[in-house]
Amino acid sequence: MKSDHHQAIVIGGGFFGSTLALALKERLPNVLLLEKGADLLMRASYANQARVHHGYHYPRSILTALRSRINFPRFVEAYAGCIHKSFRKYYAISKVFSNVTAAQFKAFCDRIEAPAEPAPDGIKKLFNPDLVEEVFAVQEWAFDSTKLRRIVKELLAQSEVTVLLGARVGRIRPGADSTLTVEFTDSSGEHSASADRVYNCTYSQINRILSDSGLPLIRLRHELTEMPLLEVPDELRSLGITIMCGPFFSLMPFPPEGLHSLHHVRYTPHFSWSDGDAPYRDSDRFLRQHSNRSGFRTMIADARRYLPVIGDSRHVDSLWEIKTILPLSDLDDSRPILFKSDHGLSNLTCILGGKIDNVFDVLDEVEDRL
Repeated sequence: MKSDHHQAIVIGGGFFGSTLALALKERLPNVLLLEKGADLLMRASYANQARVHHGYHYPRSILTALRSRINFPRFVEAYAGCIHKSFRKYYAISKVFSNVTAAQFKAFCDRIEAPAEPAPDGIKKLFNPDLVEEVFAVQEWAFDSTKLRRIVKELLAQSEVTVLLGARVGRIRPGADSTLTVEFTDSSGEHSASADRVYNCTYSQINRILSDSGLPLIRLRHELTEMPLLEVPDELRSLGITIMCGPFFSLMPFPPEGLHSLHHVRYTPHFSWSDGDAPYRDSDRFLRQHSNRSGFRTMIADARRYLPVIGDSRHVDSLWEIKTILPLSDLDDSRPILFKSDHGLSNLTCILGGKIDNVFDVLDEVEDRL
């Protein structure tokens, strides 16, 4: 078992972990990034709706909405090479089961200073007028996750962050002289590395590492989710559509495949559980062992009530992933960032991002603490 010392170790090579490693390298001479997969940004950073949020999604959480609106231009500028703008985005307000009316949604957009105007008549005709009150044209884009991965990997190489792929972390334990030791395995065997600071950015695996390390778990909720990828009819190919605000759906371009992704609030989650329920469930093992039976037909059947033309879509594939959120999100649909310093051990920080474009809030917090 070999051992090396670093000023910081980041566990988890998703977008948040990789970006954090880059930020740390600007301040610290020796940073190690450990990722158990064969490549970076391959899990939750890929299997999502690839939406660059501008705040519209969160009328019930002003703070989440405002942070999205503020971070939107920062993300678009920083990762311009992966931003997908060749579509128009619309938010439709349902007449039934919605938590906001059209007037409330427009007032909310004005409050956070996010542009929203009535959609053209040609767009409105796509919707069922018996169920949809109003449709708004907004400014919201997507990102190409394969291009984002390429950008991040190039930045990591330029910054000389040490990246180890195929490195599965087992546990974190106290080391000598107030350091922390991270034990991990790869194809060549067992290893350990020490660091002054360790950041656990493993998303759905945060508690798995804490559990293996004998540290207290964090209250988190996990969902086994399915995101169908669709070939949509011509009327929808240059559009992104979200029905607000409640148990509805969102249709977004999925640039890596040239398809559209469908997320349904009610039917995308197939199964959910909370850490703290007995016995502890390893989310990755559950994902591998679960029999994934697609529910896209149910999603389409419900979505076509509001947007009839979506019924002509062809299901090409589905992306399955574990989505992890804070229990607080169930109350107001917020997406707060988890940032727990000294969790169980001094200088061990656990980070869970709410949305990919709000990574700057994490970087600002780490900068302040450094």
